[in-house]
Amino acid sequence: MESPEARGKPVITGGLSGPAIRPVAVRMGWETARAVRIPIIGMGGITTAEDALEFLIAGASAVRTASFHNPNAPLAVLEGIGAYLREQGMSSLAQLVGSLKMG
Repeated sequence: MESPEARGKPVITGGLSGPAIRPVAVRMGWETARAVRIPIIGMGGITTAEDALEFLIAGASAVRTASFHNPNAPLAVLEGIGAYLREQGMSSLAQLVGSLKMG
């Protein structure tokens, strides 16, 4: 069967990205981290340290920031995570990853 592109017909695609999907992405990351024993990467709307911390606390071992939107985001996020760890008296990121406690 010929694809729409091959027939010269327009193909409309779309979706959400960025901050609009962060709450869903954090939840899915949490569910994934509970289901597998491999590192996962949190991504979807991470523009601040607080955004990244949500993913890390939910179980992500690493995060991908919105560097296309803000090229300085990765450095700001890294500095913010470091500050949070110091404030909490944590000496390593491993102490934070997956620390979410439900009910």
